[in-house]
Amino acid sequence: MSLTVHTEQQGNLVVVSVAGELDMATAPQLQDQITDLLDKGRNRLVFDLAEVSFCDSTGLSVFVRAKNSCDETGGVVRLAAPQRGVLRILEVSGLVEVLQTYPTVAEAVADGSTAKPAAG
Repeated sequence: MSLTVHTEQQGNLVVVSVAGELDMATAPQLQDQITDLLDKGRNRLVFDLAEVSFCDSTGLSVFVRAKNSCDETGGVVRLAAPQRGVLRILEVSGLVEVLQTYPTVAEAVADGSTAKPAAG
């Protein structure tokens, strides 16, 4: 399965909608999109994961790298609307504690600073 990535500016955030399977074969595509955003000074990112059906450790590492890059420049990374399987991977890996994760994109966009636990 392929991966599609769409970006949309919402206020001072960029919503990065990801759809498909995020794995070793497709993670570089998402990484390239993130690098392009960061190069343009866009360091406040919300990843809409509602349409991500699978995410492996390679995909997780893309989010961690994005968070580290955004943190260095005063930005933020938020994950939104992960499906149950993806949320479970975030929980098991401990990354749900590191990456701000929200049940919906609207909540991720609206939040001033604090994370709310994703519904699972």
